[in-house]
Amino acid sequence: MSTTSYIFVAGASRGVGQEIAKYLTAQQIQVKALLRTEVAAKELEAIGVHPILGDALNVDDVERAILGDEPIQAVISTLGGLPTDDVKPDYLGNKNLIDAAVKAGVQRFILVTSIGSGDSAVSMPPQALATLKPVLILKEQAEQYLINSGLNYTIIRPGGLKSEPATNNGILTTDPRIVGSIHRADVAQLVCRCLNSDHAHHQVLSALDRNMIYPGLPEFVEFSLG
Repeated sequence: MSTTSYIFVAGASRGVGQEIAKYLTAQQIQVKALLRTEVAAKELEAIGVHPILGDALNVDDVERAILGDEPIQAVISTLGGLPTDDVKPDYLGNKNLIDAAVKAGVQRFILVTSIGSGDSAVSMPPQALATLKPVLILKEQAEQYLINSGLNYTIIRPGGLKSEPATNNGILTTDPRIVGSIHRADVAQLVCRCLNSDHAHHQVLSALDRNMIYPGLPEFVEFSLG
């Protein structure tokens, strides 16, 4: 039995998940990632990630990845479907990860969803909400499944995502009425800070760039990670 513990990242082939994997490995933290393609596996292996080939929609793949000999300290999931996906992993993939994490006795589970999910639907313009509703329903189901799982969870809902470098202006709030944009790299930083914060336990938080919050919104309180 290895004594090395890992952070397990699902969704690391692109977007916020890939930024999280880069951020953690840059801090010499051991990272495992569940990846569907050899190309993605090679790309992440090059930055020091331990890749495991598999699909989050396959229970056997997920259990093989999480229930191995090497302990998983925390699971971070940024799973989200592409428009081309027949079956989107937003709920089912995350459900498989949550079930495996419970079986493995994992200490922490951080789920990245989206503003518009759950009670944050109030912050969205009606047209955007209508367009995204099918995916937001799946994300909300995943959030509720995690909350009811008994795991020590943090749910992070980013606003509109941008791909530019980090601004270091990322903030969190528990106020579901607040909406705006944020760079993916800043979401990754906030997620990784939540890993080490007791304040983030059992919280549902919106993630935004303090300089990209939409005008005309109510005053709100920033959430402190301590």
